[in-house]
Amino acid sequence: MKLYNKEVERIKKDNYSNQWQIDTVIGLRKYIQEHFEDELNLSLFSRISFVSKYHLLRLFKRYYGQTPKQYLIDMRIEKSKEYISQGMSVTEACYAVGFESIGSFSTLFKKKTGSAPTEFQKRAIFKK
Repeated sequence: MKLYNKEVERIKKDNYSNQWQIDTVIGLRKYIQEHFEDELNLSLFSRISFVSKYHLLRLFKRYYGQTPKQYLIDMRIEKSKEYISQGMSVTEACYAVGFESIGSFSTLFKKKTGSAPTEFQKRAIFKK
């Protein structure tokens, strides 16, 4: 946690930002981490943060280097890797983390990890 706080302070100094901006993006990131399996979108993020969706998009990208959607996808892929490693099927993991179709899940999984979910599953089983 100390490293995280140091990084927030560094970003704060680099961008001459105010505490409200930092609290807003940290709150959004925490919300995504707690609700990654739900149907999430920029309009929802805007409503819960009380900020214009375009301003929120710029703030999040400024502080984290990616959009909230990109962060959500990364989070879902990481969680699906955990689930698959624990023995869950690829299809179950896909829907458990909030993807709506196995096709989009497989495409994004391969793009982010370099291997298809079934290949990842085989390696995870082999390691056990």
